Amino acid sequence: MKLEGRSAIVSGGGRGIGRGIALELARAGASVAINYRRDEDAAQETVSVMREMGREAFAFQADVRESEKVEAMVEKAIDTFGKVDILVCNAGIASRGNYLADTDVTEMRRVLDIHLFGALHFARGLLPHMRQHQRSDIHFISSTTTLLNEAGHMPYATAKACLNTLAMCMAKDERHYGIRVNIIAPGLVETDMGRRLMRAVRGVEDIKDLYPEYPFGRICQPEDIGKLSAFLASEDGGYVSGHVIYLDGGMAR
Repeated sequence: MKLEGRSAIVSGGGRGIGRGIALELARAGASVAINYRRDEDAAQETVSVMREMGREAFAFQADVRESEKVEAMVEKAIDTFGKVDILVCNAGIASRGNYLADTDVTEMRRVLDIHLFGALHFARGLLPHMRQHQRSDIHFISSTTTLLNEAGHMPYATAKACLNTLAMCMAKDERHYGIRVNIIAPGLVETDMGRRLMRAVRGVEDIKDLYPEYPFGRICQPEDIGKLSAFLASEDGGYVSGHVIYLDGGMAR
């Protein structure tokens, strides 16, 4: 087990991409804490699966926009596990905005609050602790939308672009503390959010109908992202930092 003896926080870890990451980190040997905002049942079910693997795990209700809640979760994770040396900032939302002229400023702030400032709260809360360890890892979950910059995606694409810049600066800031910082940027992922998006944009009821259009005959799965996160946090990925890794089968390029 490549991550035995290590402990992680995965934001938005109860469902979708976050669940896939949490389970793969646990499968690799890590203890894992996840947060959720509303869906406690899904979060507790994810925790149960990790505990069945023999891992220490818990779920914590915290809106990532509330720095006090995030700090409380960080403190509980450190108290429970003894240390936290892996952070995956995954919590995110789709945007109700589209074109700039049609996007209310409050919607733009809502998207930035969750994608950018939510990640910032977790990183700021954990960095002083992470700096005390020989090695720590931070992964930010971004998107290929920052490459594509498609019409109608302005709020989401802007928030993810800001997140990428934050991560790249942090990778240089924290390098001499032994902290590796990387960005995982998937394209479409087969999650509830992905299914809703395809129904709205493509009118597709079954996302599997799109498989033939995607590389290798399938759409990216949450566990694909989890396996990459586990690799980057392992010794095998120990010399990788300051990179955006596009996980889309090469489709966006």
